[in-house]
Amino acid sequence: MKLSVLDAGDTLLASRSFPGGVAASDLAGWVGAAGRVDAVGHRIVHGGSEFAGPVLMSGEVRARIEALGDLAPLHQAKALAALDALAGASSGIPVVACFDTAFHAHMPEAAALYAIPAEWRRRWGIRRFGFHGLSHAYAARRTAELMDRPVTELRIVTCHLGAGASLAAVQGGRSVDTTMGFTPLEGLVMATRSGSVDPGLVLWLIREAGLDPSAVAEGLEEGSGLAGLAGTADMREVLERSAAGDPESRLALDVYLHRLRAGIAAMAASMGGADAVTFTGGVGESAAEVRRRATEGLGFLGLGIDEERNALPGGDRAIGDAAAPVPAFVVKAREDLQIAHEVRALLG
Repeated sequence: MKLSVLDAGDTLLASRSFPGGVAASDLAGWVGAAGRVDAVGHRIVHGGSEFAGPVLMSGEVRARIEALGDLAPLHQAKALAALDALAGASSGIPVVACFDTAFHAHMPEAAALYAIPAEWRRRWGIRRFGFHGLSHAYAARRTAELMDRPVTELRIVTCHLGAGASLAAVQGGRSVDTTMGFTPLEGLVMATRSGSVDPGLVLWLIREAGLDPSAVAEGLEEGSGLAGLAGTADMREVLERSAAGDPESRLALDVYLHRLRAGIAAMAASMGGADAVTFTGGVGESAAEVRRRATEGLGFLGLGIDEERNALPGGDRAIGDAAAPVPAFVVKAREDLQIAHEVRALLG
């Protein structure tokens, strides 16, 4: 759990990460010591179909968020626990829920719908929700600033690469496609999550291999991805072992990059091209080799990497070849700035 305090100009005044299970009194004490707080914004992973933007918290809103818990049981419960833990410290202060799914809520139906029986869609509201929306929204806004152009004029592929990973096609400042779907399991290869697999494989594992559905879920969410391919979920270790000649790590990296390149191309295709590609998230910000190799096969999109700029550590910056038609960037993930942006927009 990470808490940040920002001033009116988005300067970071204080920030601290707390372990899971931290006492509510410790959280409240830290917030109280941070000085005057005018509003509180909470990141909520899943807003379902009903929350398409930030919303002022109330008992009714909390109950509606809790009712969505089965769509993201691990993330939603933690978010609500943090909200409850800070309730005392934020008494009398506007509290705003900001949703990771909201940025994707207005995707075109062609991108949002699954080709499944209509009854399933009507009965359970099944659709592609998408996630990491706060990160994608900020990365797109920051990319436009770096390009000194309005985000409303741009087509940007944002690549949030961390333990969880997803891409978004951001056209005119709005998400028009993304790689995650009904759950955060769809799409790219991740640290411990498989990304997209054939639904028939899941059915086969249950029907023919005799695995319990919970075991299949655990395997796909916690034992797959880099962990399943290379035996470690840490991209740094995968890169080190691959460089040392470990065949499993090399294969894991190849699989990861194959899916990543295909996803970037797909996002560009959904917008009829791209004006920029931006990397963010822990892996996206720090793994120069991943950025370099991901773009090597995308020259047909107009991408090219400048080796020296790509190798530089830290900071929001351009990393593309100056001669490449489509620029590439690295942007530090700042969901806190996006949350602050949405809180101010809601409260005026």
